[in-house]
Amino acid sequence: MKASLFRHGINLWPPFLFSGIHVTAIDDDYRRVRVELRQRLWNMNYVRTHFGGSLFAMTDPFWMLCLLQKLGRDYVVWDKAGEVEFIRPGRGVVATEFHLDDGLVEEIKVATAEGGKHLRWFENEIRDERGELVARVRKQVYVRLKPRAR
Repeated sequence: MKASLFRHGINLWPPFLFSGIHVTAIDDDYRRVRVELRQRLWNMNYVRTHFGGSLFAMTDPFWMLCLLQKLGRDYVVWDKAGEVEFIRPGRGVVATEFHLDDGLVEEIKVATAEGGKHLRWFENEIRDERGELVARVRKQVYVRLKPRAR
């Protein structure tokens, strides 16, 4: 799917639209994605900071989606696990970026060439407008070459 069309579509997806999550950039080759979480009255917790679940949600699908785009339809790619470490309260606009390099994609292809599964951890830092670290999120992604593609 064309990256610009995907960006517009995901920004209208209700879980992102109503939680204040906004994809601000996707490279045409899906190597880099930038996501922001904009603080709104309806996405704040009791102490007027970002909900922790919204911070986690802003990172949720992107490692999987970028890998799917880079690897192609011959691969099964799923989110397997995730964890978040909250460092400081998030206020205002917070952001994170996803960077997927060709070397990593090739490493995954080699690791799955015989049909076995490959588990890979990815990490994101969520930072506020001052550049201060708000949270670290780790996502584990499952990758396997489909049997008919071997």
